[in-house]
Amino acid sequence: MSTDASYEVHPTQAEPPFVLAIDVGSSSVRALLFDRFARSIQSCHARQSVTFETQTDGAAVINADLLLEVTWNCIDEVLSKANSLVKDIVGVGNCTLVSNILGLDKMGSAITPIFTYADTRGMDDVAILRNQMDENETHQRTGCILHPSYLPVRFHWIRRVHPELWERVSHWMTIGEYMLFKLFGETAVSYSVASWSGMLNRHKLVWDDQFFNLLSIPSGALSKLVDLDVKWCGLRKPFTDRWPGLVNTPWFPAVGDGAAVNVGSGCLDRQCLAITMGTSTAIRVLLDDVPKIPQGLWCYRLDQNASLLGGALSEGGNVLEWLNHIFQMKETTEFESELTKMLPGEHGLTFLPLLAGERSPGWIGSARGIIAGLSLATEARDIYHAGLEALACRIGLVYERVISAIPHDAKVVVSGGVLLHSPLLRQILSDVLGAPISTFPFSEPSSRGISMLVLRSLGIVPDLGTFPCKIDDVVHPDPENHKRYQEIIRRQTELYQQMILEDRT
Repeated sequence: MSTDASYEVHPTQAEPPFVLAIDVGSSSVRALLFDRFARSIQSCHARQSVTFETQTDGAAVINADLLLEVTWNCIDEVLSKANSLVKDIVGVGNCTLVSNILGLDKMGSAITPIFTYADTRGMDDVAILRNQMDENETHQRTGCILHPSYLPVRFHWIRRVHPELWERVSHWMTIGEYMLFKLFGETAVSYSVASWSGMLNRHKLVWDDQFFNLLSIPSGALSKLVDLDVKWCGLRKPFTDRWPGLVNTPWFPAVGDGAAVNVGSGCLDRQCLAITMGTSTAIRVLLDDVPKIPQGLWCYRLDQNASLLGGALSEGGNVLEWLNHIFQMKETTEFESELTKMLPGEHGLTFLPLLAGERSPGWIGSARGIIAGLSLATEARDIYHAGLEALACRIGLVYERVISAIPHDAKVVVSGGVLLHSPLLRQILSDVLGAPISTFPFSEPSSRGISMLVLRSLGIVPDLGTFPCKIDDVVHPDPENHKRYQEIIRRQTELYQQMILEDRT
């Protein structure tokens, strides 16, 4: 699917002022230049890959200084390509992978790697903390459950396993905060990014004193909380020499990447639900308030005025990459065209795609994938088809919980490379949900969202609804297939329950 022309503009047609948007993701760092209408300026972009350092014990970390150097290199490249447009850059914003943390010593040097959301060490600490508090009350207060992705469990694990390191750390911060610290010598964290930590009281918008007391976290160990309109100006050396055109340009605090996707794809209120699938998957909706969070979901923030309700699945494009690797599928386009002729579940398989553990809705980090029903007649395409259906069915479980809090006729908008490039998966997903789905055709919704937020913070536009958002390629569900997928979900749920029972015994 090609990008709609309304989201991109030739440099000679771009309307100033411009915004530099930086997206520090789990697989790459991207930097793009946008004009006042939140259109990406063609050729003014850069991308560099990043990878987690993983180990068999569940570690998934990144070197903080190497990640920042990749980010600086992307900025270098965009500014070089922008040439004379640099003078009209009026703001810099960024979004980052969230639920990450690193520790600095008293000298301001990073003495830990970045512990990412994918680091599953700390599963034992979940059980310990559950015995010390009411998890349901904690969930409603912070928006997060007890899980290794979040800071309460991460901090408990570090204190327990690495007590000397815990004592050496003077300040804990996310990669977005570390970026500001390097650039300006001071830092803060947005309500948005803080809400992904599990340490923010979502009602009072302050750090949660119950966890501070329980975990003996020193006062000042976490950054000051700010909203998205707070800005920093006046770069420090050596950045004044590296980017002279940005010396006095305002920089804004990082926003959670998921919140930025909703903004960039035009899902700004309860009437529009966003589903994104990259390496993993997320289902999100922006709401003014969430009095009670449905079981299995989380509730983060965009800013002090808007909450982000939804769920995240560890499974997504990673499952399809695994299948492609196992079966050496170099080209799936022709493969998928054959599968469109098959009925749901015709392969006879039940696929539980928890290859990377589980987040929403059950949050069993130790869960693993299962394929049941294999026979000598099973072919690679059957397993691939079952994998596509399994992913959609897992999304369906979370979708049902999300729509319990919003109008049932809310529009569903999908984005992300996996869904953009698979018409078959989009049709399967529509059939599973029993709802039409529309496709957001621009491949960088999070970066677009950043540009929109910066333009709002600068007062260049009055609100986020100012920006046009064209959605196309509507897929409609097949009612008969929807019924068939309810049976597949039932079988998948039974298999899941069997897995839990065996794991506990």
